[in-house]
Amino acid sequence: MTGKICSWFVALMVLVTCLVVVMRYGLDMGSVFLQDVVLYLHGGLFLLGAAFALKRGAHVRVDIFYRNFSTSKKALVDLLGNLIFLQPICWTILLYSWGYVEFSWRIMEVSPEPDGLPFVYVQKSLLIVVAILLALQSISEILKSLLIIKHG
Repeated sequence: MTGKICSWFVALMVLVTCLVVVMRYGLDMGSVFLQDVVLYLHGGLFLLGAAFALKRGAHVRVDIFYRNFSTSKKALVDLLGNLIFLQPICWTILLYSWGYVEFSWRIMEVSPEPDGLPFVYVQKSLLIVVAILLALQSISEILKSLLIIKHG
């Protein structure tokens, strides 16, 4: 589901960016609102797409050794990576962003730009969403790795 949402974010980003460029260079007009839309879509794309990329194995990895490992050895590396690195990072992001996001909602934070988008608090909430989605996908990856290790 998040993959489909992210694909629409990319399409919208391209259209809005083209509109911003045409307005700026063709019509000599600027739009802070549209520039904020592009920034929000870009942030949403990366934050919502992180767990989807993990599911698809699309994250960048240095696989000088990994690519030559057996399936069970790859599963062990993935298991350790998820347990030692990804899970702690997800919970750290969740812990440290909670107050930041809560404060933003409490004051109903808006863009500092006069014509910017009025709901910065919604964008900041994606920090909590990325932590939860990544943690859940990481748990799925841990379970897959355990199954591979167990069954060879």
